[in-house]
Amino acid sequence: MPRSVNQKLKIMYIRDILNKYTDENHPLSATDICNILKEYGIEAERKSIYNDIEMLASYGMDIMKLSGREGGFFVGEREFELPELKLLIDAVMSSKFITKKKSDQLVKKIASFASDYDSDELKRQLYSINRIKGQNEALLYTVDDINEAIRQNSRIEFTYCEWGKDMKLHPRKNGAVYNVSPLTLIWDDEYYYLVALDSATKIVKHYRVDKMQNIGITGQKRLKPGTKPDMSAYSGKMFGMFGGEKVPVGFACPGDKVGILIDRFGQDLKITGKDSDTVTVHTEAVLSDMFYGWVAGVGPDIKIVSPAQAVNGMRKFLKDNLANY
Repeated sequence: MPRSVNQKLKIMYIRDILNKYTDENHPLSATDICNILKEYGIEAERKSIYNDIEMLASYGMDIMKLSGREGGFFVGEREFELPELKLLIDAVMSSKFITKKKSDQLVKKIASFASDYDSDELKRQLYSINRIKGQNEALLYTVDDINEAIRQNSRIEFTYCEWGKDMKLHPRKNGAVYNVSPLTLIWDDEYYYLVALDSATKIVKHYRVDKMQNIGITGQKRLKPGTKPDMSAYSGKMFGMFGGEKVPVGFACPGDKVGILIDRFGQDLKITGKDSDTVTVHTEAVLSDMFYGWVAGVGPDIKIVSPAQAVNGMRKFLKDNLANY
C-alpha cells in the first residue's frame, strides 16, 4: 500500500490533534490518536505515537500523561489559557471601532488557540453579547498603513471627514489633504486616534482613525515635535480627545473619593490637605465640554476649585445645560 502524502506530516498532525481535541478532562490514548490519524489518510502504530509525542515534548510542547484505564495524553499549559482568551475576545467584541465582520474573523482566530471543548464555551459566551459595532471595514488597513509609515519614518496624507445629517461621512474643509508626521496610535474611549505633528502648523494634533480616508504614505521624512509629547498621559488629560492646552486644575473632594481622580488622571497627582477630611488634588487637564461633563457626571463630592478659568467654565457649562430643561 503506497504511503500517504500526509505520512511525512504525521508529527504535525499529532500536534494539531492534541491541541484541538485534548485537555485535562479529555485525554487521548495512543490508539485514539491512531484512529484520528486514519481520517487524514495516515497509518500509524501505537509505538510510533509514543516516539512522536516524546519529540513534541522535547521541542517544548507541554504534553501531560494521565495514567489509568481512562487515561491518555493531553496538552497541559497552552500558549493562551482560557481566561486569557476570554479577555481577548471580550476586548474585540467590546470595541466599537472593529466591525462585526472583522470581529467575527478575529474571534474565530482567537478561539482556535483553545481546544474544541473550550472553543464551544467561548462561542456560548459570545452570542449573548449585543454591542454596537463600527461600519468602516477599511479601518484596520488604515491602522496598518499608519504603523507602516511610522516604521518607514514617513509622513502620511489623508482626507479627514465628519458625519453629515445623511448619516454618511463627508470630507472636511472641502476635501483638503492633510499632511502629517504620525507619532503614535492611541485607543481611547472605544476609538482609535492618530497623534501626529501637523506639517503646516507644526502643532501636535490628533485625528479619529475611522474618520480618515484616502490615506497614503508620502515618503517624506517625518518631522519631530520640539518637545516629545507624554503619550502615557495624553489620553487621560484630553477627555474624549478634544484638543487644547493643558492647564493645572485643582479638585476638592473627600479623601475616600481620591480613587476616582486617580482612575481618570493616573497616579501622577499632587494631594494636599491630607490631614483633613477634604483634600485638594492637583493635576492637569484640557478644559472642554467633555471635561466639564465628566466632572458633572462624577457627582457633587468632587468640585473644581482652581483655576478661576475652570471654575467659571464649569458654571457656564451647567448654566447652558440647565437652560435646555
